[in-house]
Amino acid sequence: MNWFTNLNPILQGLLATLFTWFITALGAAIVFFFKKVDKKILNTMLGFGAGVMIAASFWSLLSPAISLCEELGKNAFILPGIGFFLGGVFIIFADKLMDKYSYGVLVKKKERLEEPKTKQYKKSILLVLAVTLHNIPEGLAVGVAFGGVAVGIPGASLVAAMTLALGIGLQNFPEGAAVSLPLRREGISIGKSFFYGQASGLVEPIAGVIGVIAAITMRNILPLLLAFSAGAMIAVVGSELLPEAAIENKNLTTMGLILGFLVMMVLDVALG
Repeated sequence: MNWFTNLNPILQGLLATLFTWFITALGAAIVFFFKKVDKKILNTMLGFGAGVMIAASFWSLLSPAISLCEELGKNAFILPGIGFFLGGVFIIFADKLMDKYSYGVLVKKKERLEEPKTKQYKKSILLVLAVTLHNIPEGLAVGVAFGGVAVGIPGASLVAAMTLALGIGLQNFPEGAAVSLPLRREGISIGKSFFYGQASGLVEPIAGVIGVIAAITMRNILPLLLAFSAGAMIAVVGSELLPEAAIENKNLTTMGLILGFLVMMVLDVALG
């Protein structure tokens, strides 16, 4: 713990998001051993990760944003409110853009591909883009959390930032499997299925480093960045994680959600 505490915050953010990518790769690696994994387990993990992300959105991002506004002599809710709204809207529009882009590509490719290959191509595009899309704000959120600790934001703590990375990592495991396993079932090779699964998480270390640098160098707009990350994560939970996980296992997903929120709250309040 001491060696990590003494690291440069940029390196801390990089290592934390490399961890979240590694967990994504572990999830994708299931394709080497199974063609199918019990959805109850995966959906419970998604629920747990969602609970951690919801709690972290407040304690690790939104609350420090409000405290920093007060310290800077700014209105305590205007910047955090704007940032939170913009983060949610960003995810909504990014989803729509992804759907439009995917549809356009498929229409152009359809004439040149046989039906089975078209189906495989669609799976590859939609699954990888969907997971990659919401990994961007997740990586950014981790980076901003570590950057906030580095600049001494009231309410920010290294434990909270590390717990946020842990929670995101946990929900990345079923996401990696959710990409690689369906692709494998559609007939795509094991190697390509794993590659697509782990590649969906590669964007997190990049976004994490950007988040740390932005947090350190732009203190005056840091409340906006913190709240933006919080809004984006809530939108990801609401639009991607919970709807997908609760379709077949609503009770287990809800229990995972409650436990994830509780664990994050206890760790942040007790150790932060």
